[in-house]
Amino acid sequence: MEYVLGVDIGTGSVKAVAVNLLGHSFEVCQQHYSFSAAKPGYHEQDPEQIWNALVTSIKGLIDKTGAQPLAVSLSSAMHSLIPVDENCHPLAPMMTWADNRSAEIATRLKATEEGLSIYKATGTPIHAMSPLCKIIWIRENNAELFRKAHKFISIKEYIWYKIFKEFTIDYSIASCTGLFDIKQLNWYGDALALAGITDKLLSESVPTDYDKKYWHADAQPSLNFLNPGTRFIIGASDGCLANLGSMANKPGIAALTIGTSGAIRVASSKPLPNVRAMTFSYILDEKTFICGGPINNGGVALQWWLKNNAGPEPAEDDYAQLFKQIADVPAGSNGLIFLPYLTGERAPIWDSESCGTFFGIKLQHTQANFSRAVLEGICYAMKDVLEAVQQNTEPITQINVSGGFTESVVWVQTLADVTGKNLVIVQADDASAVGAAFMALKTIGRISEYPASSYSELKIFRPNAQNAEVYNKNFMIYKKLYQDLKATMHQWYKMDN
Repeated sequence: MEYVLGVDIGTGSVKAVAVNLLGHSFEVCQQHYSFSAAKPGYHEQDPEQIWNALVTSIKGLIDKTGAQPLAVSLSSAMHSLIPVDENCHPLAPMMTWADNRSAEIATRLKATEEGLSIYKATGTPIHAMSPLCKIIWIRENNAELFRKAHKFISIKEYIWYKIFKEFTIDYSIASCTGLFDIKQLNWYGDALALAGITDKLLSESVPTDYDKKYWHADAQPSLNFLNPGTRFIIGASDGCLANLGSMANKPGIAALTIGTSGAIRVASSKPLPNVRAMTFSYILDEKTFICGGPINNGGVALQWWLKNNAGPEPAEDDYAQLFKQIADVPAGSNGLIFLPYLTGERAPIWDSESCGTFFGIKLQHTQANFSRAVLEGICYAMKDVLEAVQQNTEPITQINVSGGFTESVVWVQTLADVTGKNLVIVQADDASAVGAAFMALKTIGRISEYPASSYSELKIFRPNAQNAEVYNKNFMIYKKLYQDLKATMHQWYKMDN
């Protein structure tokens, strides 16, 4: 049995997916982990726990298949930051993309010409998620930690160092730091100066198809179950590889993922900046940019709602019951609208001080109305990003979708009705891990072009015209609500923090 292994290092888990030489996934192994929030705005994880999850996932998949992979390729969540010493020992917990403590720094920078220039050069929105803002926060709030840091790295770099004892970052992860010139493919001097660092405090950047053979003598003994000489491909970010794994790397086709958060992305031969909506332009490879926007509140919003109704640890049956409950509720939730900004919001409003809101509550509203409104609110947030992305790209005629939400027919159909687009389910397994596997197949020469699927063979959800009309009206109110409430949200945020 010949196969490659795509490994996605996510916010909540590591998922390893086996993909055969025809590009079909056939086995999965996943290991979950948690996060901590010691103070408001903090969102941290233990890098060593993630490393252990990666080792367990790879070993578990090899045990399941009974065969060694030809190669291992890495996908990773973006925007993480770990200050480390010269031996890559963490000096502090890892700050994830969801860490919001540098929100004031981002707000301050976003209002300047310098911030605008950095956004245009790096393709990374000015937001608390970016390592640029995180480093500035450390410099301003923990001078000793800033002084001690030998490098500022991401979780992907931490994993790579554990295997190969070198500080290396791929162009894709570098392109979402706010510190990397996405056209010149090197560290961006103006951003470094703003952060108060030099490129000596960052890793060496390499192409996303950079690969290296694994040898036991040079790496962690915890990986000794792998054959000596197994090739590791450094890979790219989870967002970029989700496009590849969703087969949405051609014009006119967008990729949409909803997990804990969510995103809509399109492939382009050049960056597609949108100053007003601050859509991102990240690197898949040296010929392809993945452009789009992320939302903070995807599955986490639905999980929050279930926790307050089904208990602190919602089970699969609780989700199934919720979807069954809302299937009978007409589109529009009987006039109830939900702004899902429970953890602030990224694209297209980029407002860390926004908050969740139910609007239009009346006596006739039931729990089922509220449940459906939460689901619709997530879909409205995705449509908001879609409209921003479409402003400077060619018309999007098809959206390839992936993520756990695709298991719910109600959710996918609602999203089709809200966006007014054909939604196509391409990969049942994790699209980011599958994309990493595709990159491995091409890098080791087993394929010359990335796989593509026949449209006629795919599962398609088409929008219901009657429902779409209701959602178009509600979406206009949804957008106006934020604008009307923005100042009040900010006032409340300052009082609460």
